[in-house]
Amino acid sequence: MLRTHTCGELRPAHIGQLVTLSGWVQTIRDKGGLVWIDLRDRYGLTQLIMQEGVTDPAVLAAARTLGREFVVQTSGQVIERQAKNDKIPTGHIEVRVAQLTVLNPAKLPPFLIDDETDGGDDLRMRYRYLDLRRNVVRHNLELRHRMAKATRDYLDGQRFIEVETPVLIKSTPEGARDFVVPSRMNPGQFYALPQSPQTFKQLLMVSGFDRYFQIVKCFRDEDLRADRQPEFTQIDCEMSFVTQEDILNTFEGLVKYLFKTIKGLEMSDFPRMTYADAMRLYGNDKPDLRFGMTFGELNALAQGKGFSVFDSAELVVGIAAPGCAEYTRKQIDELTEFVKRPQIGAKGLVYVQYKTDGTFKSSVDKFYSPEDLLQWAVQLNAQPGDLMLVLAGPAGATRKALSELRLEMGNRLGLRDKNVYKPLWVLDFPLVEWGEEESRWFAMHHPFTSPKPEDVPLLATDPGAVRANAYDLVLNGVEVGGGSIRIHNREVQAQMFRLLGFTDEEARYQFGFLLDAFEYGAPPHGGIAFGFDRLCSLFGGAETIRDFIAFPKNNSGRDVMIDSPSLINPKQLDELNIAVKPGVAQ
Repeated sequence: MLRTHTCGELRPAHIGQLVTLSGWVQTIRDKGGLVWIDLRDRYGLTQLIMQEGVTDPAVLAAARTLGREFVVQTSGQVIERQAKNDKIPTGHIEVRVAQLTVLNPAKLPPFLIDDETDGGDDLRMRYRYLDLRRNVVRHNLELRHRMAKATRDYLDGQRFIEVETPVLIKSTPEGARDFVVPSRMNPGQFYALPQSPQTFKQLLMVSGFDRYFQIVKCFRDEDLRADRQPEFTQIDCEMSFVTQEDILNTFEGLVKYLFKTIKGLEMSDFPRMTYADAMRLYGNDKPDLRFGMTFGELNALAQGKGFSVFDSAELVVGIAAPGCAEYTRKQIDELTEFVKRPQIGAKGLVYVQYKTDGTFKSSVDKFYSPEDLLQWAVQLNAQPGDLMLVLAGPAGATRKALSELRLEMGNRLGLRDKNVYKPLWVLDFPLVEWGEEESRWFAMHHPFTSPKPEDVPLLATDPGAVRANAYDLVLNGVEVGGGSIRIHNREVQAQMFRLLGFTDEEARYQFGFLLDAFEYGAPPHGGIAFGFDRLCSLFGGAETIRDFIAFPKNNSGRDVMIDSPSLINPKQLDELNIAVKPGVAQ
């Protein structure tokens, strides 16, 4: 090997030893009679020292020709460092260089390869192989590795078996858009890349595998944002002969194990909340429990007082922001503009300042007496010194807007500490939701989710009232996992397909293999999938999943490093029997 030790390995115990190191030049400091080089590899950094009159002049001359990121090999003796650096593990030693070999020179990097880099996101994405040399990015990927190993260790201890499922599968009409792959040997036909291994893991349960998992790549052709990528990784799991309670206990155990193993945190039992309560109290199905500000409905207290905005609203609802009663008019106007942004969608904001002396000042004083506003305060759990913020309008849109306002206030008040972890199970989702544009029912999760047994009769009479045997795991306001008990009866699955608008022929074409399998003794089964990239970013205290993926795409779904997607050779298109429209570049 080209080294005897790594650049993060040497300690005072090595003083006096002759060593060989290889790595990248981080910095060079030439003080005339002395030259220092910081040599870096994946494991750390070691200071090299050369001195006129001590070091071979040829070696010293060679050192002065080096540039940042040159790849070098050096040999020398470990000595005690005079000016010690307690900030790095190797800070008490240095290597007096006897030999120096350039293994490969390097161009000057387009940005500083350091924790505090001067490179912007686009530039670092273009040169991702250089960005990966930075400690902060490498540490993220090391965290990802430890998370994957701990996951496998836990699931192996629970008698799960890891099974790989196909990547080239059949396109299905439900869910997000598929990435499709043309088949050369079957002209005019296409594979799809899996959005999840859902049907295959159910077939594994029919096969008797009992407990399956896979850390698996999945693909969705959807609009991107900070926590989405066109290709992403799931911890995908399925179990046979289980109830919902078994699933929750098993995978709550997994997350607790990850917190203990990776973060050194002992987590107490996770609270549970129904979907209905999450929407009523927080306005969304993935509430951030790191802070309060739960919703209070004010219809009974605020309507019938002559304020037409409230009187005509389907819902009047508010929150109390703690300690914000002295907000200035400018600050309140900022909040008003925030909720009126198109992506939030509210038409305005009513505020009530509950002063520390017990008096009230509001934007609706002419309609409501202090006694009225005191009743609001009771309903919103407001205390003297708090600011009440109230929205009104259609129930669904108003809850969504207030949810965004609540999160904004949490940010402004510093209540969303990334080092605090608040998990939550959300249960009893609706099985289906009505699509107004398409005038049909859509599966809230996917078509294989089982209804609550007691709600099965409602499938034929009141589908919107049917609750799913489904569950999501939420962490700090982010959905990190979701799953359900599956349908394992052919007739119930066929009924579900019909509810979702499939004809029997369409269901047979798309999912005949699954329906047939259910006739050969399918056990009761259920499972869950965790967004592994999201889980890693939360454990790493980051907002985006990109830095926990070695080679991510940008917000346009492009890999700017390799310039992909790209045009394809016309000959390849001919082989695939794909015709390009006239005028379209090839």
